[in-house]
Amino acid sequence: MTIKKRRYIKFWFVPFIVFVFWVGTGFNHDLSASNEETYKGLKLFSDVIELVEKNYVDQVETKELIEKAIQGMVFSLDPHSSLLPPEAFEELQIDTHGEFGGIGIVITMRKKVLTVISPIEGTPAYKAGIKAGDIIIKINKKSTKDMMLWEAVKIMRGPKGAEVVITIVRKGLSKPVDFKLIRDIIPIESVKSIVLKPGYGYIRITNFQDNTTEDLELALKQLESGDIPLKGLVIDLRNNPGGLLNQAIEVSDLFLQQGEIVSIKGRLKTHTKIFNAHKNKIKRNYPIVVLINGGSASASEIVAGALQDHKRALILGTASFGKGSVQTVETLRDGYGLKYTIARYYTPNGRSIQAQGIVPDIEVKYKIINEENANEGMLKEKDLKNHLKAEPLEKDSIETESIEQKDEKKHPSMHLLETKHGPLKLEKLQSDNQIMRALEILMGYEIFKSM
Repeated sequence: MTIKKRRYIKFWFVPFIVFVFWVGTGFNHDLSASNEETYKGLKLFSDVIELVEKNYVDQVETKELIEKAIQGMVFSLDPHSSLLPPEAFEELQIDTHGEFGGIGIVITMRKKVLTVISPIEGTPAYKAGIKAGDIIIKINKKSTKDMMLWEAVKIMRGPKGAEVVITIVRKGLSKPVDFKLIRDIIPIESVKSIVLKPGYGYIRITNFQDNTTEDLELALKQLESGDIPLKGLVIDLRNNPGGLLNQAIEVSDLFLQQGEIVSIKGRLKTHTKIFNAHKNKIKRNYPIVVLINGGSASASEIVAGALQDHKRALILGTASFGKGSVQTVETLRDGYGLKYTIARYYTPNGRSIQAQGIVPDIEVKYKIINEENANEGMLKEKDLKNHLKAEPLEKDSIETESIEQKDEKKHPSMHLLETKHGPLKLEKLQSDNQIMRALEILMGYEIFKSM
């Protein structure tokens, strides 16, 4: 099938997704079969639709039947291929723009209820007093029970100045409370930085979006221009689900002078490419420790893998997610999008990360200092149904393994998610054992170097 595309190509990674994004003008492919087997399959599909329409016990919507059939067909290929309804496709494109109209909260589904991870500092939700752990039971008087996460996000997002009412349940309050919030433009801050100790900087990259490299350069300039020269840097990629591939490449390039950063290899030559580093005017020779965990995926794994293979950074934490497949998202008619896998990506040393992940140089499990270990117990790529193998296998040897969803209580602690999305506070960072171990390693390196 020929891919229609404009003059430019964008490579994207979104939460637990790595994909190449071609923005097309829509498809009008001829559905007539090119061979007898395909024709028979299409005729069978048509027969089933007709029988269900005429005879099923309840009336059915043909459009809904076809949409679900396509979704089932594509999802059976691997867990990252899917048909995107117009609403989901629109949200996918918004996520990497750097800002949106909304109320300013990061939410998730915990135990099947809509829960606030953190309000974003300075936003309407933050100013109104929304807190981490609040349970949202209604949005504009509509119950959130059985509501999909993207549906909740879509309702809360909207034009600046419009009102949104959310009803929350909070521990310590005797009854639900309504919060009337006025939407504002919410910046998506992907880079945050702070000085851990004079001469030692900390940078957290929460995702890879349009302005990530630019923001990272500003953060580095600020850290590097301090009264005390930068002796070491901690780059935190924990729970970073990915984002734009070009940003992952440019971020890696800031710390490399030459050599391969990442390669993608597909069945077609057009889906095979090598990305190389360029010589930088600013030589950053200070040691770096990169933090990863099971929530570090896609673009995060590209950065960690490139810096690890080039011996430019020490990787600390726990194994990453293992999302090493590349998808293309193409625009279809009527606002739909189709996302499907076209390639795998490889680190400079030729390692496939698919279903394996980046293995840290030093394994340190996350815990809050002076508290019990917080076993992250995250789902990994290898746990997903129909996941791709690290390398393509012969057809006769392919197996599909079904692994049940892990219990939600094993997800990473709320403490780590709060520090990811909330403002950086030195006190909270100092209670994070992985950050403190990274700092100790950097300080130890400086001591040995001076001997």
